[in-house]
Amino acid sequence: MSPREVTWTSVDTSEGEARVGVHLPEGALRGTLILGHGAGGPLGSWPRDLQSALTATDHGWAVVLVEQPWRVAGRKVATRPPTLDTAWRAVVPAVFRDPLPRPLVVGGRSAGARVACRTSPGDPEGSMPRADAVLCLAFPLHPPGRPDRSRAAELAVPLAAGIPTLVVQGSADPFGSPAEVREAVTAETDASTLELVEVPGNHSPSRDQALVTRTVLAWLDRLG
Repeated sequence: MSPREVTWTSVDTSEGEARVGVHLPEGALRGTLILGHGAGGPLGSWPRDLQSALTATDHGWAVVLVEQPWRVAGRKVATRPPTLDTAWRAVVPAVFRDPLPRPLVVGGRSAGARVACRTSPGDPEGSMPRADAVLCLAFPLHPPGRPDRSRAAELAVPLAAGIPTLVVQGSADPFGSPAEVREAVTAETDASTLELVEVPGNHSPSRDQALVTRTVLAWLDRLG
């Protein structure tokens, strides 16, 4: 699979320049998927699960990959969460405009999933659009060995707003197993809009990438 049309552009934010790749399908558009990367990995590279999400272009989805300003600037360490949210809030409305349609699905891998969750309800004044769904690839529930530092409240944000959320989690993820994720989120809020799928592996992209791809595509098909 290769996207039919790809446009790479820059978006100025208060945190610096972000880089955005808009991958368009051939034919009619069914929806828009905007994804962010994690806090690690080689600069300029995209993990296999984010790359496989581009398969959605074969199903009519526009897929937008967002590179945060800290990576564009060549830094090796991510900036603080509030700065990531600020940049994301600038990028999403800049790219989500005609002809990109709803449903609008936001998400990402690890730290990128956290950003998408925190900002998913949008802004009351409408400057940041509300997401129709959230996709979390390897949600980092807590630092390894530190379950006391839970981030369940972040994952609970879209759920509390009634936004459908898919979490694809490795069975042996040291940042939180699928069972840990479900238990922690259920304690925070009504998790009726949560769909959690366990895949083989840890916090790295699953060794069963075909399963991840099928899971994401089936979920997207149910959305729009």
